[in-house]
Amino acid sequence: MSNSSLAAAAADLLSSRADVLPESRSLVGLDGFVDSILHVVATRESAEQYTRMESMAEFGRKITSAAGLSANFEMVPQLLKLGGNGPIMANALDAYGTPVTYVGNLGAPNIHPVFADFAARAKVISLAEPGYTDAIEFDDGKLMFGQHLSLREVNWENLLEHLPLEKLVTLFNDSALIALVNWTMLTGMTRIFEELLNKVMPLVTGPRWIFFDLADPAKRTPDDIAKAVDLIAKFQKHAKVILGLNLQEGRQIGEVLGFPPCEEAHEAVAAHAARIREKLGVETVVIHPVSFAAAADATGSAAVAGPFIDKPKITTGAGDHFNAGFCIGRLLGAPLDVSLQIGVATSGFYVRTAKSPTVEDVVSFLRTL
Repeated sequence: MSNSSLAAAAADLLSSRADVLPESRSLVGLDGFVDSILHVVATRESAEQYTRMESMAEFGRKITSAAGLSANFEMVPQLLKLGGNGPIMANALDAYGTPVTYVGNLGAPNIHPVFADFAARAKVISLAEPGYTDAIEFDDGKLMFGQHLSLREVNWENLLEHLPLEKLVTLFNDSALIALVNWTMLTGMTRIFEELLNKVMPLVTGPRWIFFDLADPAKRTPDDIAKAVDLIAKFQKHAKVILGLNLQEGRQIGEVLGFPPCEEAHEAVAAHAARIREKLGVETVVIHPVSFAAAADATGSAAVAGPFIDKPKITTGAGDHFNAGFCIGRLLGAPLDVSLQIGVATSGFYVRTAKSPTVEDVVSFLRTL
């Protein structure tokens, strides 16, 4: 299918099936961050005017040249927003019209103000104070500096204090989509996976999708990663598992599973997704580099070019918006390539506008592609 035909097919499917979404509940968790989006100043012309550093390489050279000395970098705030893989993905799902329940660390005893609007639209169960992230954005990527102390409170015991087992089972049973994300930063997540597999999933009835995003596991040990991936594969017994990865994560997981790193090309990434899927035995594996996305399921593999833009308004959260759009496609029964197209369109709209799109926004955007 040509790019324009695929975009049209995705728009038609969203338009014709959007009425399903209000009946498709989503349960998302378990992290929560307050994100400060920053630009770093290269030169300042006046109190109001400055030129930003556009590339990570430029920033890296400045840091390297200061080694053994010192340096002062000015950061200019662009936006203060809700953050974390879970809240961003949940916010995107909510914009699509799916009723969302969010469980994570959004503030204690009160919800942090940055989540107030989201909490007014979704059902929110907060476990602890949020983490904090300074995201320095460049045209070719971003650097994220986090404060994660409160994430220690995201653990099985604290989860049960806020959601007794019976209520947790009910939430899982009521959800067409469950998304458990940011395993890397949540050190209690492996234990949570184990407890869910032992105590919750055997009581969950009926088909549903369950999405996992490890979120940049490079700082975790290979043994930790292997254990987490093995547990994720075991959820397939109870639900249709989607493992979502960016390109670097795809390479990291592939290495743990014994595969060589893949090139950044459509066919190579699609084949890599297929190898990981076959090894784990899960329903779907999806990998999203910056300019395209690829996935594999039982029907085969596919790759779809994204609506790439050189000067995005925002990049933090682009992958989470892709994940939300892709999952929307899966919820609506879309073929693999159409699900990918909805995913890249959702992300493409977001990086241009810094806004989570509605169904109507994505349909209009797809009509222009």
